[in-house]
Amino acid sequence: ALGNREFRAVQFRRGLPGAGWNRVDQFDLQRNDRWHGVRLGDQQFSISICGGVATLRNSANQLVGRLHRQHRCSPTLGRRPPPGAVTLFDGTSTEHFAKGEATSDGLLMAGALSAAPVSDFFLHVEFRTPYRPVARGQARGNSGVYIQERYEVQILDSFGNQRVFDECGALYKRAPDVNICFPPLAWQTYDIEFSAPRWSTDGTRKIRNAQLTVVHNGVRIHDNVEIPDKTGEGNPEGPEPRPIRFQDHGNPVHFRNIWIVHN
Repeated sequence: ALGNREFRAVQFRRGLPGAGWNRVDQFDLQRNDRWHGVRLGDQQFSISICGGVATLRNSANQLVGRLHRQHRCSPTLGRRPPPGAVTLFDGTSTEHFAKGEATSDGLLMAGALSAAPVSDFFLHVEFRTPYRPVARGQARGNSGVYIQERYEVQILDSFGNQRVFDECGALYKRAPDVNICFPPLAWQTYDIEFSAPRWSTDGTRKIRNAQLTVVHNGVRIHDNVEIPDKTGEGNPEGPEPRPIRFQDHGNPVHFRNIWIVHN
């Protein structure tokens, strides 16, 4: 949704991202007229959307088929913490945050900062981007999980977009392997495994880069990649551990079910 009754759609050949798409063929469809529903298309076919059903017709206006709306759900949504995990936020308290505010219905607001610094860990976090159809680019639900306040896993409403270095799932300047972003207002998951950089005994020389694996909505989008330096506006690298910041970028992004296993 682009606001003012304008829409954009994307066709993925062979299936949706993370569910059959070949990661190659992706085509934009633009709304081409106004009626009681939504109609999009290109030179090959048109799609009319109304009441949760998409009707496909070819260039000769012959019926090709109908698609029913699908509500995708992350397979790790609602994942419970294993023994030994620390529950950072379950909707009842912000006690594990040096800075953090919760909504009246038990959601963590962007801008929270964990009380404890982190080194090596596995983190589960659920997040929701807002519905801002008239916004564009980085104004469309911008936030991020800033590990050690240095390395950002970007959060953004990137539903249907190309995978880009600053879109959802990016390590800010490194694009995800696939854009698996769900629509705004849908709950999404990050499952993050982080290995902190290693430093010389005196702390003056880095001897191994940070390493990161990210699973977004059940799909691995970064596989044990090295992070050579801090990302974006992150704090400079150093041997001392630092906390996790859930970035406040002026957008109403919310979080829930956050837990961590320290390795």
